[in-house]
Amino acid sequence: MRAAVYQRTGPAHEVLEVRDLPEPEPGPGEVRVRLAFAAVNPTDWRARTGVPGRPMPFPIQTPGQDGAGVIDAVAPDVDHGRVGESVWVYHAAWERPTGTAAQSVVVPSVQAVPVPDGVPLEQAAALGIPFMTAHRCLFADGPVHDRNVLVAGGGGAVGHAAIQLAKRGGAKVIATVSTPEKAALAETAGADVVANYREPRAAERIRDAAPTGVDRILELALTTNLELDLATIAHGGTIMTYSPERPDPGLPVVRLMREGLRLTFMLIYTTPPEALQAAVDEITAALAEGALRPLPATAFALDEIATAHEASEQGLVGKVLVDTR
Repeated sequence: MRAAVYQRTGPAHEVLEVRDLPEPEPGPGEVRVRLAFAAVNPTDWRARTGVPGRPMPFPIQTPGQDGAGVIDAVAPDVDHGRVGESVWVYHAAWERPTGTAAQSVVVPSVQAVPVPDGVPLEQAAALGIPFMTAHRCLFADGPVHDRNVLVAGGGGAVGHAAIQLAKRGGAKVIATVSTPEKAALAETAGADVVANYREPRAAERIRDAAPTGVDRILELALTTNLELDLATIAHGGTIMTYSPERPDPGLPVVRLMREGLRLTFMLIYTTPPEALQAAVDEITAALAEGALRPLPATAFALDEIATAHEASEQGLVGKVLVDTR
């Protein structure tokens, strides 16, 4: 098979290459997926750029956590009836050297989720990290029915997913964005109110929509948005942070205490298995209902993997996919 790999961390065009590798064979509890599409997420290029002082966990790495395709082989202890099943894949490269930027990938059977009839593989490939992150952020503290939810970055992949899942859960959703193009994406996803966080009246616009404050905030840029969050959150509300930002924020501890706020953090890879399964179940149910809209996608060929990584790294609006066929 052909697969993208890197053997050292660094800029995309300096370290990424496409090679011919032996096709992997599923081990105990695993399935092999012949991939049609892989998604590019920020976690992919952050891993590729590396953390100073931290060595690569494997001598050679194929990037890509998310993808979709068809199961073409299973381990002896896995139901052979899964062969031929269309699936979406998540966490493919988490603590493993084999990611989805390849023609085939082997993953634990539970991480190959059946795709409901009629859902395109392009849409299914982009589900994993964004939708599972959004689900955990939204529902870690329980249902959101009749709650006011503020989604930072409503035009991004996680934000776009969060708007849809929150609306399905019965919440009133307010989204913040930085451009008219992203505002249109948030509105299409179903946001009740969209505010440009760069405008002077952003906090006032959010407060007009939620006079008693927002109950939950999904935050991707805590340092940048902390003041806006504190100006709009309800007493006893929760800010859930799912993405790192540098520098780390300075926290006004007394103010947080006085307002009874909860500031929580999550990493999708270390989310408890039961929460991951709850996310998988809800996402699949929403797909089957036709309740989820994909972001507009730009697809690159596997040979263009470096360009795909750079597009994501530079903030291309919409979803970056890699056509692995």
